[in-house]
Amino acid sequence: MIRKSFWDKIAGVYDLFERAYNRKCYDSTGERVAQEIGSGDVVLECACGTGSISKPVAKKCRKLFATDMSVNMMKRAEKNCSECRNIVFKKANIMSINAKDDTFDKVVAGNVIHLLDEPYKAVDELLRVCKKGGKVIIPTYINMGKQSSEFLIKMFDLAGAHFTKQFDRRSYEAFFIKGGYDVTFDIVEGKMPCAIAIIKK
Repeated sequence: MIRKSFWDKIAGVYDLFERAYNRKCYDSTGERVAQEIGSGDVVLECACGTGSISKPVAKKCRKLFATDMSVNMMKRAEKNCSECRNIVFKKANIMSINAKDDTFDKVVAGNVIHLLDEPYKAVDELLRVCKKGGKVIIPTYINMGKQSSEFLIKMFDLAGAHFTKQFDRRSYEAFFIKGGYDVTFDIVEGKMPCAIAIIKK
């Protein structure tokens, strides 16, 4: 028997939970990411989850390859994005992307960096498959020090999500600056805001 991951187990209720707690940010993050996407772009999305970013991105780009390690999350994403005919869904590991160097115009990885043991390795892998002149776009929830945010993170961790890092706005920016990336930042407000790092290659 294959053991289901935490993300496989919660796939069916993930959207409901996100919108109950953080609807404004959850629904706005994909729209903000889509502002960075051009009509001719071929885009890779890692950790697509249930497709909250995939759908607005697909509506802007020529082709989207949406990937995740959780099969159940991708099944939910396929359902949520059923109207978009330009998406290819595939199971893939952000740490080892099966694509040649300089393949994609834009690369997106939403709300996954804080879960990884080697986040710089993941960022470098995203940059490897991004074309010169393209962008790597990394939205990540940040902890504003509010008691409700801290409680939510603890609950996710206890349930099996295993946050390896907890960023606030300052530490998130410092993470990319320390890595030497050419990066700008934007914030999508909400109960738990989302900081978007945009790296130019």
